[in-house]
Amino acid sequence: MGCGKTIDVEPVHEMEKILFAADELTGLIWAAALMRPSKSTKDMELKSLKKKYKSNGFAAGCSREVIARGAEQLGWELDRLLELTLQAMAASEDDINMAMESQN
Repeated sequence: MGCGKTIDVEPVHEMEKILFAADELTGLIWAAALMRPSKSTKDMELKSLKKKYKSNGFAAGCSREVIARGAEQLGWELDRLLELTLQAMAASEDDINMAMESQN
């Protein structure tokens, strides 16, 4: 479905707003993690993520407009959305990696 269709859907419930905001952002964060020597989110700092976010050429398929709109719908500053999403991804990374390994 591309960004053009998802941006026209108005999330109503809090969880819908969080999912809307985080969906594009998780792709950008994971792309940034893969560029790191560790290939991990666990040692990524907000400052590094913000630098990648501001670079429109980086992960160009991840819509900054959707991410910013998601933060706005939640009533959050963009930095808060970036930081909380990064923290959530880092906290769950080991569990996700184990689940992926057990699938192989």
